[in-house]
Amino acid sequence: GSFSVPNVGAHVWVFFENGNAMSPTYFATSFGAEDWQAIYESSDTEHGTDYPGSYENKSKKDDPTYNHNTETYRNKFVINQKGGVGKTTTVINLAAALSFHKKKVLIIDLDPQGNATTGFGLSNNDDTTTIYDVLNGNCHFEDAIQNTKIDNLKIVSSNVDLSGLEVETASENRRAFLLKDKMEGFINGNKNDFSYVLIDCPPSLSLLTVMALVAAKSLIVPLQAEFFALEGLSQLIKTIDRIKIKLNPQLDIRGVLLTMFDKRNKLSAEVDSEARKFFKSKVYQTVIPRNVRLSEAPSHGTPVLIYDKSCSGSKSYLSFTEEFLKQENIMESAA
Repeated sequence: GSFSVPNVGAHVWVFFENGNAMSPTYFATSFGAEDWQAIYESSDTEHGTDYPGSYENKSKKDDPTYNHNTETYRNKFVINQKGGVGKTTTVINLAAALSFHKKKVLIIDLDPQGNATTGFGLSNNDDTTTIYDVLNGNCHFEDAIQNTKIDNLKIVSSNVDLSGLEVETASENRRAFLLKDKMEGFINGNKNDFSYVLIDCPPSLSLLTVMALVAAKSLIVPLQAEFFALEGLSQLIKTIDRIKIKLNPQLDIRGVLLTMFDKRNKLSAEVDSEARKFFKSKVYQTVIPRNVRLSEAPSHGTPVLIYDKSCSGSKSYLSFTEEFLKQENIMESAA
């Protein structure tokens, strides 16, 4: 299954932008000090565990309704608190490349800007059923899944309505677990046939990002190859550690992807070196270069892998996907 189920091994990939990471004080203020207090002092009595949102589920495999496909399901997210580092671009093109490998992929656009949605040429107007409708209880998770023009790739879209969720759920004690709770029935049900779920987070440490951190098992952090991106590394680790302690003990940084890399620029090489000193083997060998075709593709509503498969950006994302899948195979072998 997903959502950090200890005996199943599912993963959620969240894409998290690094740089200018918020301090723990701002983190508590942004999410709500009352929320943290309530969450830290609560326990998930429904599941009989001593931290909220954790799942034993030791008897699920004996349940005839249990979806055994979830044993190979991976739930990840791409996340970074700084905007403009290639987070959504990475989600879109990693998803497309995985689909080329015959993997069934679902993207959850958790950013009110809806860039992952429009990046596939889909509308993010008010007439579309979005993740906002799922989170506010207007529809079931599976009813919000839309097809894209790419085989094996679907999306739960987003629009500006999602920006009001934090205010609307202010009185809910378990709102950090809202996304996890809404997805669980689908993920563990027989309708789920996805190999990967990629969650595209907003460029801030808001409630939406916290919900993704709670729902996910693995993080991919796009790191822009510029000086200011390095300043947030230590705070990023502190933020993730805080989530791990009280909200999601299995949360893990699976990898750091260097983006907007300019090999002609000495600073890019220095950022590369510092990142590898800090994160060591977690930094992917592949780097994503600055490439005008990467910037053009979203305006055409298509991944760069389709827009211009021969450009340097496309080749880099294909290489990154190969490295990503190899890493997954190693992790499975070690499990």
